[in-house]
Amino acid sequence: MTEAHDEPAEPQLARLAELHGVAVSYSPAPGRTVPIPASAVAAALAALGADIGAGAPDVVRTALAARERELRERLLPPTLVHWTGAPPPAALAALPAGTRLTVETEQGEEREWDGVGELPLGVHRLTALAPDGRTGRVHLVVAPDRLPTPAGRSHGLLVQMYSLLSRRSWGMGDLGDLAELAGWAGRTAGAGFVQVNPLHAAVPGAPTDPSPYRPSSRRFPDPVHLRIEDIPEYAYVENAADRERLTGLLERAGRLRAAVLDKGALIDRDAVWELKREALEAVVAVPLGPGRQAAYDAFRAAHGQALTDHATWYALAEIHGSDWHAWPDGLRDPRSAATARARADLADRVEFHTRLAWLTDGQLRTAQRVAAEAGMAVGIVHDLAVGVHPQGADAWAQQDVFAAGMSVGAPPDAFNARGQDWGLPPWRPDRLAATGHAPYRELLRALFRYAGALRIDHVMGLFRLWWVPRGSAPTEGTYVRYDADAMLAILALEADRAGAVVIGEDLGTVEPGVRETLQRRGVLGTSVLWFERDWEGDGRPLPPERWRADCLATATTHDLPPTAARLTGEHVGLRDRLGLLARPAAEERAEADADTAEWLALLGSLGLLDRPAAGPPGSDEEEEIRAVHRFLLRTPARLIGIWLPDGVGDRRPQNLPGTWDQYPNWRQPIADSEGRPVPLEDLTAAPRMRALLSVFAQVRDG
Repeated sequence: MTEAHDEPAEPQLARLAELHGVAVSYSPAPGRTVPIPASAVAAALAALGADIGAGAPDVVRTALAARERELRERLLPPTLVHWTGAPPPAALAALPAGTRLTVETEQGEEREWDGVGELPLGVHRLTALAPDGRTGRVHLVVAPDRLPTPAGRSHGLLVQMYSLLSRRSWGMGDLGDLAELAGWAGRTAGAGFVQVNPLHAAVPGAPTDPSPYRPSSRRFPDPVHLRIEDIPEYAYVENAADRERLTGLLERAGRLRAAVLDKGALIDRDAVWELKREALEAVVAVPLGPGRQAAYDAFRAAHGQALTDHATWYALAEIHGSDWHAWPDGLRDPRSAATARARADLADRVEFHTRLAWLTDGQLRTAQRVAAEAGMAVGIVHDLAVGVHPQGADAWAQQDVFAAGMSVGAPPDAFNARGQDWGLPPWRPDRLAATGHAPYRELLRALFRYAGALRIDHVMGLFRLWWVPRGSAPTEGTYVRYDADAMLAILALEADRAGAVVIGEDLGTVEPGVRETLQRRGVLGTSVLWFERDWEGDGRPLPPERWRADCLATATTHDLPPTAARLTGEHVGLRDRLGLLARPAAEERAEADADTAEWLALLGSLGLLDRPAAGPPGSDEEEEIRAVHRFLLRTPARLIGIWLPDGVGDRRPQNLPGTWDQYPNWRQPIADSEGRPVPLEDLTAAPRMRALLSVFAQVRDG
């Protein structure tokens, strides 16, 4: 923190901050407290509608008095939670004696309620009428006590879908490839799931931001993932010019694919989208049959205004660019008359982007159906990014619920002394509560349409997020609290309706009590082998019987080195070449080697490492990777994930945190130990892959 802003907040400012859920200090480690800069507290308060300017004492006093009066005079908070089988919401006990409660259920029924009677699951409207005439009309979330959890134990594959190219793809992995992988893994390898990266809609541009974690929209998927030939209308393009154009596009797609698979080029998402967009112009022009039209109409009705806004943003972006802040004044407001006129003028383009959202949703649902038919207990595990791009469709359509001038990030920790700013605008917790968390509910419902399970990136964000004021360093941010009870209740409600599992990415610094709360509600955690040590004891690798059961256990993730790179120490060499090491390379290598040696010693002591007396180069490495996965099977983890590139010896991480243009993040196809791209057809037939999966040959659900 800078010297100019390291003073703790004054008592009245601290009280005002507390009443708005804004932190004035935080604890990065037990026994250590770090004060929050008063400027960060003031900025967060302003973003929450409590602007205190420079924090003059009289202004703070006035704001505090107003907030206390507001809380004192309201009958109930804007959203209440009632867990089935639990006592009534505590806020009801504070109501004046004789207060009458009426519930209008989500199902359309109206009934009197005494706070303890049975109510159906859903998000209802509760009206409280006090004897003194005061009225409160709030949202009441009635949720199951726990989320669905896997019926048995299963293993599955983890893959960045764009990296999984088949010889039918157009230059990057698509939903047809995903369905093929799921069908093969379920039937041949007994896998229970396939986990993929976020498939959210991207911000268009040249070049497009390749990160799947900075999407334009989290609610709607990206049509770049479509398998064009699998769209039913593709076969009925009759116009001769269009057929000729599609033939030419297929040839160009073949050249793109060959450049990646045969020549080692990086995945060019923009080039792929250019071809697919042109093909989709012809395909979407084909009239839908009656059944398909009915399905399309139902999709539009289900998504309503949100879908219209989404398609409108993309239509406007084609003309005015992808940053809505730079659009003409009237178009910056999704509800303005100017936007309504533009939507009418661009009706054909709005229809085009609406249709693409439906087509992509359909292929996503097909992939989940294929997974289920292949015997997968869970199916496709989709990934929910922590936020959206500030220039994108969601930020434009939902301006009223985003905190202006703020960005989500992380405070300094042991891995990043400067903190992080992810450039994602946060939702305002007060605005979410006022709507019954409607944007969050609708987001979850949309994703659960085609997900057997949902992985929530940075699941701690359901409790609090680190807000960084625009223009400030990440060190000069503050935590802002969310209604975790409501966020979890809505998650439980929507997951229960879909029969879907939820996995929380809870790696790194986690606030005390968060993991316990998530576990109690049925949200699985994430455990990565290299991080599982006895941190409160001798610091040595954690033996398998001491791992938690309610988790997805893996050897690595997309942000970490593949297992082969970790075992050989090549991850240190990569960071050294890129100038990312904080210490001399020799020290880093020595520490990495010692870490690996400790784990291999544990694997050997458990009888999991079967080293051949002699063998070809690399035989030890392959056996060590299998031993790592034998170890994961020894843990009680409900789900065990296999990083798909580990099956062919890939050394390269898909994303290298701390880099931007120094490393080709999010653009690499799966490759073998020599860096040669491996198409899906070869990957599933690779002896090394089959040997790794043989470790799981006896594992089935339960």
